[in-house]
Amino acid sequence: MRRRPDNVLVQRDARDLGVHVPGASADLAYLDPPFKVERTFGARIARGARARGPIAYDDTWPSLEAYLAWLEERVAAARELLSPRGTLWLHLDARAVHEAKGVCDRVFGRSAFRGEVIWVPGNGSKSRSGPGISHQTLLLYARGKEPVWNGRDPAMRAPYAATSQSMHFTRSDEEGRRYRDRVVNGKTYRYYADEGRAIGSVWSDCPAMAANTPLRAETTGYPTQKPLKLLDRIVRATSDPGSLVIDPFAGSGTTLVAAAAAGRRFAGADVGALAIATTRARLDEAGVRYRFVPCSEAP
Repeated sequence: MRRRPDNVLVQRDARDLGVHVPGASADLAYLDPPFKVERTFGARIARGARARGPIAYDDTWPSLEAYLAWLEERVAAARELLSPRGTLWLHLDARAVHEAKGVCDRVFGRSAFRGEVIWVPGNGSKSRSGPGISHQTLLLYARGKEPVWNGRDPAMRAPYAATSQSMHFTRSDEEGRRYRDRVVNGKTYRYYADEGRAIGSVWSDCPAMAANTPLRAETTGYPTQKPLKLLDRIVRATSDPGSLVIDPFAGSGTTLVAAAAAGRRFAGADVGALAIATTRARLDEAGVRYRFVPCSEAP
């Protein structure tokens, strides 16, 4: 009997991904749910406008309370799939991220909050009543006390400025690597020029346009598609080779493609037929092996 591939894609609700994924098995859960935008999103067909394409998903809600109740159930379901070293990333924007943090505090406990990342898509902003909102927020919560964190991965580093390198990195070790030492509170910390600096919590180098213009090969036409560079960074930061990565709102499949490229396993789900078709086409084009479970076969 041929062994089934480790990767799985399921057409079903985000809260039900656990039917196909063992509990406490995933090192990373990335959730990119509807943002409570109060509109319906269509896909772009070829070079046409999104408004003329098929409906991808409906992001309208009776109330904020209804949205948060819906979200809490799915955050809780994802938490149960996290390993003791697992981290959940919840990707939202200013419309509901404040209230959603309260949801995550209830599900995980406030002490499980590990911080937030501000993502700057680079699309500009429009506002006549105050500063335009030009960023989105990713909340990080850990299942246990020692989550995976690969802060020295190249995806989490940026080159030092040329002036900094010439002024501070004036020494070389026995391997010829340039470095600088800093003494803080009596302890010496060594920094290598070729390793780069930690990028911190504001990410402005993963432009959304890479995934949302018909001029780029990465674009699928699926609305709200996130750039591959963003998900590659998240995958590499909070999972290890061979780790299981889950995405209960698979959308265009960016998380799954990033996980496979980085040597991780994945499990994804989405209720939308367009999302499933888009993800399958993308995985097939990348030559990624996976098991697909259509909604007609889901328990």
